[in-house]
Amino acid sequence: MNKLIITLAVSALAICTFAQERGEGGRRGRHRERGGMQTNPEAKLHRFSATIEKERPQLNQETKDLIAAYRRDPSESNHAALRKQVAKNYDAVIARKKAKLEELKRTARHQSKVDEMQVIVDEMLRDREQRIEASMARFTDTRFRPGLRDRQDAYLPVLGAKGNNVSIGRTPVTEAEWAKFTGKPVAPEKARLPVTNVSAKDAERYCAWLTKNDPAHGYRLPTEAEWELAAGHMPKDADFNCGEGDAIKPVDAYAKTQGACGGYDFWGNCWEMTSTKRGKGNVAVKGGAFDSKRTECRTEARTESRKASSGYPNVSFRVVREDH
Repeated sequence: MNKLIITLAVSALAICTFAQERGEGGRRGRHRERGGMQTNPEAKLHRFSATIEKERPQLNQETKDLIAAYRRDPSESNHAALRKQVAKNYDAVIARKKAKLEELKRTARHQSKVDEMQVIVDEMLRDREQRIEASMARFTDTRFRPGLRDRQDAYLPVLGAKGNNVSIGRTPVTEAEWAKFTGKPVAPEKARLPVTNVSAKDAERYCAWLTKNDPAHGYRLPTEAEWELAAGHMPKDADFNCGEGDAIKPVDAYAKTQGACGGYDFWGNCWEMTSTKRGKGNVAVKGGAFDSKRTECRTEARTESRKASSGYPNVSFRVVREDH
């Protein structure tokens, strides 16, 4: 059992700490028109990327040993030793990214490739302490156990989140789930689509309705930080609805691409609302949409917001659940 726990810990820590999302260049998606709509010509597709890294980072034996030591004895000294190693490994990733950036400056035919890699490097430097702490918080969460990301529950633990047993919806709220709240029927072909054209205020009313009908739990929109913990870094082999069409798709259309918590549809398809304010009257949105640039789908992108009082055709939301 200890060996299995360590193996899963290694995998989770590798994904959360080192799997830097990889929209690293690649040629621009073709400009397409369907039904009078135009897809974003700058949307990136993983399979079209020319500079994407194919290897999956592995933890060295020293890191594995420190994980094992912490699992046996979660003391302050073991925590500090593990954090020191995580930081060392993270800095090694930054060094590789910097080297790739310099290579692209010499060899890239298009400045856009250099610009994208520069964004990645800048983000990794900017978020160094936050990302190391987030990885450690996930790892030291007492809810961590074998098979956690493979659970099929409607709500999945957000490892590292501060709160009373914080979990998050496996997918964004669907049209079918929203219909239960409104009492209005939904066409079968739309049942698994993420609900859209819903304001943040409407989403809060939905959460209040869920809370009223579940005495054991409280429901709300996630904060930006909770959303990022749940999603984790966008995997380099992420496959999702970005630049592939001119409309949203069902929430489980790309179920093989999972977030750190094991949930689906974190990136692309629809932006997701959070409770975090970004400017007067606005809330932060995360994850990008089907008509976004791939770089806008990055977990660490923190510039987008929408009016809390308005609904949008490419913005949905997912729900956080806490124990009362």
